[in-house]
Amino acid sequence: MGRSRSTRSTKDTGRTRRGPAAVEPVVEAVDGGLAQLVPDPDRGRAWTLLIDGAPQSHVDLDDPAYLSFEYQRRLGHVIDLVAPPGKPVHAVHLGGGALTLARYVAATRPRSTQQVVERDASLVQLVRRELPLDPNARIRVRSVDARAGLGKVPDGWADLIIADVFSGARTPAHLTSTEFLDEVRRALRPAGVYAANLADGPPLAHLRGQIATAAARFAELALIADAAVLRGKRFGNAILVASDAPLPLAELTRRAASDPHPARLEHGKPLLDFTGGAVPVTDAAAVASPAPPPSVFR
Repeated sequence: MGRSRSTRSTKDTGRTRRGPAAVEPVVEAVDGGLAQLVPDPDRGRAWTLLIDGAPQSHVDLDDPAYLSFEYQRRLGHVIDLVAPPGKPVHAVHLGGGALTLARYVAATRPRSTQQVVERDASLVQLVRRELPLDPNARIRVRSVDARAGLGKVPDGWADLIIADVFSGARTPAHLTSTEFLDEVRRALRPAGVYAANLADGPPLAHLRGQIATAAARFAELALIADAAVLRGKRFGNAILVASDAPLPLAELTRRAASDPHPARLEHGKPLLDFTGGAVPVTDAAAVASPAPPPSVFR
């Protein structure tokens, strides 16, 4: 296990003093590979988490409502619209990373109660030590498999479930099926919202299959993604939003379009047509999402 850090960092608080000496990354082996916490040169107490060189999360300890990654901002739009502004919610995060989105919910919806399921216990320990949570945040972290952790959530407890789980930059197969979404629906309240970070590239077979799978279990769907990703021009992230209640489509569309990295929102018949006849994925046929090409991380 290797670990390096400038002596100008304040121990165990995540506080970093910018001074003449550059702050060095924190490097540590975790269950999922080699973790790096790299300081953001433009923000005083902000860090990017990488696992085996792949960017996973960005956290600003001074401003947890700041979301740097475009896919996280799109999930932030969903969080903003899941309930009236500032109203506390019950949220489940499948996949924790640096706990960026849990911090965002705590900052924008104080008194929310949250459960984070992050299988990598050593990563959780690293993040808690180097990027500590607000002690007043009501966030519980479970270090178990995402589907097993979801199974512990009481029926109808969650207003929001976010799935952002990657193992070796791929979503595990058992988190892509109708049976998995049955567990999601069980844990959601009747009007609750499910949002998933999906990654795919041409020919978009995984993304099409995931839309078909969600359509088999939820009444309302929307997909937020860069237009080039939707056209199959490049590998990238897409945010799938699903509910049995009407979604705030107009506002989601406006926010996605006005983002620093504008995105399109698809819904209704055009989204179902986008599946191209893909069939819902079951546990028996599920496979992990495709690995991104090396160029994605350059």
